[in-house]
Amino acid sequence: MSFTQKLDARLKQAELPASQCLFSGAVDDSGLGCDTLVVLAHGAGANMAHDFMVQMAERLAGQGLGVIRFNFPYMRNNAIDGKRRPPDRAPKLIKDFSLLIETVREVYQPKRLIVMGKSMGGRMAAMLGAEQVLDGVICLGYPFVPPKGGEPRLEPIGECRAPLLVIQGERDKFGAKGLVEPWLAPFNAKLEWLTDGDHSFLPRKSSGTTQSANLDRAVSHSIQFIRGLDA
Repeated sequence: MSFTQKLDARLKQAELPASQCLFSGAVDDSGLGCDTLVVLAHGAGANMAHDFMVQMAERLAGQGLGVIRFNFPYMRNNAIDGKRRPPDRAPKLIKDFSLLIETVREVYQPKRLIVMGKSMGGRMAAMLGAEQVLDGVICLGYPFVPPKGGEPRLEPIGECRAPLLVIQGERDKFGAKGLVEPWLAPFNAKLEWLTDGDHSFLPRKSSGTTQSANLDRAVSHSIQFIRGLDA
């Protein structure tokens, strides 16, 4: 059975919609795997095919990593009937994420399993790190402050048992430079800033840098973090 077939069997038993996954680099649906495998989760409003997700996957694959992108259940249902839905509640997202990770371990047996997520996907990755043994968690634009404001969402970071890296744009409206540092200070999490980046790491033209350069830096920080796990 292929990875997709095994995953879909688990999802069907859990009464979740059939999977939607994309593979990049040294990994494929047949079971071809590599030492380091990255599972990349999307944010709340854009699915695995969004340009940000594509660019990150291609850049990570270019560094010799295997990357699996996937859609959460509400995005899979959106694709089926074309109706736009809000994200599922966290327990359902985590259940779906967990079944994916279980299947990744069974099929590919990677030496290092890194869970990476954009915004909401990063928060779910940190939450998953409290429930499962992961080699590392990387949050791309962590949504510290809820869209409607309020207290920073630090519980997932505090409870994550895996080594954790947060890569944040300096102008991120969900957690900008100057606010995030004291929030993270009590926790054993690494923090890297991207020059003048917004929530999607896009800088202003006057900054002297580009989104592409920030994405390259995000990948560089990720590779350094992953290599450091072996130290």
